[in-house]
Amino acid sequence: MLKTILIVGTGGFLGSVSRYLTQVLVERYLHSTFPWGTFVANIAGCFLIGLVYALSERGNLLSPEWRIFMTVGFCGGFTTFSSFAYNNLTMLSENNLIQLLGNIGLSLFFGIGAVYLGIVAIRLLYS
Repeated sequence: MLKTILIVGTGGFLGSVSRYLTQVLVERYLHSTFPWGTFVANIAGCFLIGLVYALSERGNLLSPEWRIFMTVGFCGGFTTFSSFAYNNLTMLSENNLIQLLGNIGLSLFFGIGAVYLGIVAIRLLYS
């Protein structure tokens, strides 16, 4: 159990630092009131988790330790529902309804699509 906790914690640390750096980089180039940094991190994390789960389906390509490191640890730290919810609440309180609906709709559509594309990419690569 301690080994698993350390694996998840290490992945979470690396994922959180990667999310922060992604947000800083994206927001440096996209000056907007729309939360592009959170959006990009969440969609990239969705794609990555699709890749990881598809690799896991392939049998021995990923050990259980690597799978939990990447999914629960790294992707859990990299993606952020709490920032997504906060950004939406902020847009709601500022009456930015178009941005609010855009963020919710685009995040759901592209998030699900990114997971699917990650799975398809691995299946095509290993078919």
